[in-house]
Order: sequence, then C-alpha cells, then structure tokens
Amino acid sequence: MADYCDLAPTHPVHQPYHDSEYGFPVEDDDALFERLVLEINQAGLSWLTILNKRRAFRQAFDGFAIARVAGYGEADRERLLSDAGIIRNRLKIDAAIHNAGVILALQAEHGSFKAWLDHHFPLPLNDWVRIFKRTFRFTGPEIVNDFLMSTGYLPGAHREDCPVHARVVACRPAWADSGRQERKPWIP
Repeated sequence: MADYCDLAPTHPVHQPYHDSEYGFPVEDDDALFERLVLEINQAGLSWLTILNKRRAFRQAFDGFAIARVAGYGEADRERLLSDAGIIRNRLKIDAAIHNAGVILALQAEHGSFKAWLDHHFPLPLNDWVRIFKRTFRFTGPEIVNDFLMSTGYLPGAHREDCPVHARVVACRPAWADSGRQERKPWIP
C-alpha cells in the first residue's frame, strides 16, 4: 500500500494539501481550529472526503472563526445538521462548537491556542492524547496524532525522501526545532 507521499503528488485533491499544508507549522488559531475540526470529522471517513468538503466546511463554520463558532446556538446546530456539504454528525458538530469555546478559554489563559500547544510541547503522543481527551471533545489517539503531525508538533507527516520533507524542516516545525525540544513542560 502506498503512503501519502506516494499517493498525493499525482492526485488533484491531495497534492495541494500534501505539498503546501501537511506537516508545516501553523501559526493562526483559526487555522489550527480548522485543522482540528477537519481531523475530528475525518474519523471513520477518508481524508479525501474531508478535503472535498473543505470549502463547504469553511462556509458552514464561518471560516472557522473561533469566537463565532463558540457562540453557535441550537439554530446553528440544526443548520449544520441539515447542510449536505459537510459531515452531518451531531457528535462531531457538537464537538466543534464545544471545542471552539474551550479554545476561547485557552486563548484567555495562554494568549492563543498555539501558545497552549507550545506550552505543552514536547510530549510523547500518549501524553498529548491524555491532555486532549481531558480538554476537548471527540479527540482520540488517531485524531490527536493526525492533528499534531499535520500542524508540525509531531514528526512523520512526510518521509525523509519526500521533496516536501526538506521544505517542512526549513520552516522549523516544533518537532524539528531542537531548542524547543529541550524545554520540559509541566504535565498535570
């Protein structure tokens, strides 16, 4: 079976994501929130399905503006559940709204969602999973791993012989920044 670095370069949908987003550090909180929501929605489905629906997700979730999504009420839930352009799963929709509220609280405490992630870096995957499960909804091991790998907190997004790997490393993702790895985070 081919891995993502083999499949993506010849695929019209996967290639742009693989070549310009996957594994690169993400600085913007709304973009991090988008990635988290997309990873949650991918559970049980293919990544291609999610990428094909990404534009509809952005429209349905107001561009993943965290404060707007956190303020969604029952009318918004019903609107999302009836939107055929996205994944109409109540648990996933409720998780997105709940997690937006959690991220607002993290922003108030840490300055940003990214700062919260940085505060906990570096951790082994099992510790990340424990923190995410305690903090967010609908975040199991695969979702947490994929989210952190796709945003540059864990290695493995690209094989070392993939041409994109060197571009990712040049952007100094958290996992490749040795100065950041020396800091020992507090784990509750």
